[in-house]
Amino acid sequence: HLRGPAMSDENVTISMLKQRALRFRDARRWRQFHNPKDLVLALVAEAGELCELVLWKDHAELEAELREPPARSRFADELADVQNLLLLLVDALGLDLSDEFARKLEANELKYPVEKASGRALKYTELD
Repeated sequence: HLRGPAMSDENVTISMLKQRALRFRDARRWRQFHNPKDLVLALVAEAGELCELVLWKDHAELEAELREPPARSRFADELADVQNLLLLLVDALGLDLSDEFARKLEANELKYPVEKASGRALKYTELD
């Protein structure tokens, strides 16, 4: 099992999480249903459930709610569902999530140079 007192982002790798997600899937023989299209749609559906948790709440209401264990637990559950589907999708596509994240972050560093983007919520095309 991955769960335990020493489990944290500091000592669990993406590969370990992906292997756990794949074992869960494979034990249920669900791989046949996990094509990229359906995984993308499921990922969007789970992200929509996360959106429902913030819908119609202002910043102060949301902050107060997130201080309460039941709300934090609901958020954690939805985030875990999103992460699970993301890991299954990168596996289905044969991608290395860490490598793709690093590549994209490097591209974003070029699009959003600190001297132009710092403290500004603008799209890169609007920074000039």
